[in-house]
Amino acid sequence: MNDVTSTAVRPRKRPMKLSTTVTLMVCSVIGSVLLLAFALWFWQISNATRDGVKETALAVARTLADAPEVKRGLRLPPNSNVIQPLAQAITTRNDLLFAVVTDMQGIRYSHPNAAIIGQHFIGNDLEPALNGNENVAVNRGVLAPALRVFTPVYDDNHRQIGVVSIGISLSKVDEQVSRSRWAVMWTLLFSALMGTLGTWQLVRVLKRILLGLEPYEISAQFKQRQAMLQSLKEGVIAVDADGRVTLLNHAARQMLLTNNPSGETSHGPLMDELLTVLKTGNALQDRELGHNGLLLLCNTVPVRSQGAVIGAISTFRDKTEVSQLMQRLDGMVNYVDALRTTSHEFMNKLHVILGLLNMKSYDKLEGYVLQTAQNYQTDIGAIQHRIKSPVVAGFLLGKINRAKERGFTLTLADESLVPENPNAKQVTVLVTVLGNLIENALDAMSNQVEGEVSLLLHYQDGWLIGEVSDDGPGIEPDHIEAIFRKGFSTKGDNRGVGLFLASQQLTELGGTITVESEPGVFTQFFVHLPWDSERKTA
Repeated sequence: MNDVTSTAVRPRKRPMKLSTTVTLMVCSVIGSVLLLAFALWFWQISNATRDGVKETALAVARTLADAPEVKRGLRLPPNSNVIQPLAQAITTRNDLLFAVVTDMQGIRYSHPNAAIIGQHFIGNDLEPALNGNENVAVNRGVLAPALRVFTPVYDDNHRQIGVVSIGISLSKVDEQVSRSRWAVMWTLLFSALMGTLGTWQLVRVLKRILLGLEPYEISAQFKQRQAMLQSLKEGVIAVDADGRVTLLNHAARQMLLTNNPSGETSHGPLMDELLTVLKTGNALQDRELGHNGLLLLCNTVPVRSQGAVIGAISTFRDKTEVSQLMQRLDGMVNYVDALRTTSHEFMNKLHVILGLLNMKSYDKLEGYVLQTAQNYQTDIGAIQHRIKSPVVAGFLLGKINRAKERGFTLTLADESLVPENPNAKQVTVLVTVLGNLIENALDAMSNQVEGEVSLLLHYQDGWLIGEVSDDGPGIEPDHIEAIFRKGFSTKGDNRGVGLFLASQQLTELGGTITVESEPGVFTQFFVHLPWDSERKTA
């Protein structure tokens, strides 16, 4: 049991810090490059140094071969002491290991060790020069190992009479290479120092950009924020400074792709809001936007960094359901009020019946009951006969009673016919549209003593055609085009949503709404709505 517990709570191994990772990576790259550069540079410097020494030795040898004393001395015996002083002077002046002159048999005429003058030159590297070719070789003779160059000596008739050999100690060549090597080393050390300082500065800049967080911390916070964004019921959409979408959470996709068969994200109104905020830098709060029949409540704010706007983010939620619930709630309230009114009327009628019974006026009681039954058939029975949808029928009964309470008349045309519809969304949209139109008509006639609202609902070939007309004050011609625009209202501020929402929902279902009005005479709205019914004709 203890082993299981200790295994479960064992802490995770912390990843390497960003500063350590970047330092190791950059130092490895810089070190590899510097080592490669050192190897190439050292190889080139060594070759250049040896080539320089060789060219210097050849120049001295050619100069000595052209000297008149050398040409004259080679005509004399080796011990004539003509060439030796000149060779010694050249050796001392140019810091050479030796300067040896031989005849065509390889017999020395000069040497740092005068005792071996007259002896044969040691080494096969003399042979090419005896054949008239300059030669460069590394060999060891009587003295130390040396870089030896050979050049032929010609007389005035251009006939070879001997060879000049110049030797430079290899230790001196190595000294020059070492001096070059140290110059390279100091250069590499300086480069390494600058690379280290650059790495340190790079780590500081990266830490500042990453707000002092380590990469694994950024990854963990990113995953947490992604999970949080995807779990939100509100839609979230963000853009960068160029207006490109950088964030779109699951709720936003669901709302923006609603009823979009193509599957392409359409967010024109939201993008307009985001681009406006991106341009002005001012937040837009509690804005209502229409999209695919939805009413979105949107808040858009700029994203700033060091005082500059680097993007914008918008959060929004669907207000359509809330609006529909409010409309249904209003309808229920009206319906309850209508039931309350009906209840009072029924109690009053019972009192009348009771009074007539007590008075034993049976003839009048019979007439009163028949009249009451006829009124019921006229008001309720007719509606139930024409309107087969219980939801729509109940809604119209509530509106008829509400109109009576306000002193007006709501009349359903005799030719009206609405078949049952299993599509709850179409029924909801019809109730929403009719509710807005009837309430607007009653409000428009509020300053009149009396008025009438006429309603015609007719089904034909999969479409429900509705006409709502009233004899109110009408609509001004300048306002006809604006009444379906969000926020437009002649009733005051914070209004102008009902007709906008009705138009949006009708458009979503493929329906239409139009209006005709003559100021002071009438106003008439025409509604066309798809209606899923089993009936083919009506």
